[in-house]
Amino acid sequence: MMQSINTYVINLDGSDDRLQTINARLAAFDTPFERVAACDGRQMDLAALPDYDAASAERYMGRALVGGEIGCYHSHLKVAEAFLASDARYALVLEDDALPLCNPVELLEKSLPDLEMIDPNWLLINIGNNKLKIATPLSRYRVGDHDCELVAAHYFPMTTSAIVWSRKGARQFVDHHRQIFAPVDNYFRYWLTREGHGYSFWPAPVTTTDAASQIMANTGSARKTHGRKWYYGLAKQFRLFQDKIIAFRRKQGFTRHTG
Repeated sequence: MMQSINTYVINLDGSDDRLQTINARLAAFDTPFERVAACDGRQMDLAALPDYDAASAERYMGRALVGGEIGCYHSHLKVAEAFLASDARYALVLEDDALPLCNPVELLEKSLPDLEMIDPNWLLINIGNNKLKIATPLSRYRVGDHDCELVAAHYFPMTTSAIVWSRKGARQFVDHHRQIFAPVDNYFRYWLTREGHGYSFWPAPVTTTDAASQIMANTGSARKTHGRKWYYGLAKQFRLFQDKIIAFRRKQGFTRHTG
């Protein structure tokens, strides 16, 4: 029998309707979960945060970060720590606007043994991505009405609505945390595009509702222009170009049994 998968839902205190909605979705798949209270960054004094490096954020992103982004980053760190404190082998992490298109645990029970054979050192799977570029197809799976393919995601997908940790991946994320210089989804792309061992499914087995992020509330509309530097466009294009070059090289050199 496969070792356990813990399911976690990130939910902001007071967002009871969203919690009830995702509870109903997961109950339909007979999937229990642990709620993890989201870190509310909206009222944070960013200048007082020891792990936020504003100068590095401005260099890398071409803009400052907002409190909601810091809160989301800290929320994912909090979940990774909770997972590592458990005895589970894997963690399915859902933000409370996640909308599963099939039973995600059933999909993982089918695919993770194969992934362990392909790459025993895998770190993170993005199962809620809305785009996929520069990837290597591996194996196909069908769960309910959803048919998708496990891929090596050399250009790691953005969004963190639904991710899956290995213990090694969560340990690296927590232990290597020093300074926040990008939103957590940008950081995952930065890290896993360079490190490798990032995976995904396509088409994604989890999408999101139209509900606006509560963690990002009151900051979302200003997020992309907040603290934007004159070189924002150049920084973005350089970041994308650099990551794609690294990803293409990883794709060319990718082989199964990479561990």
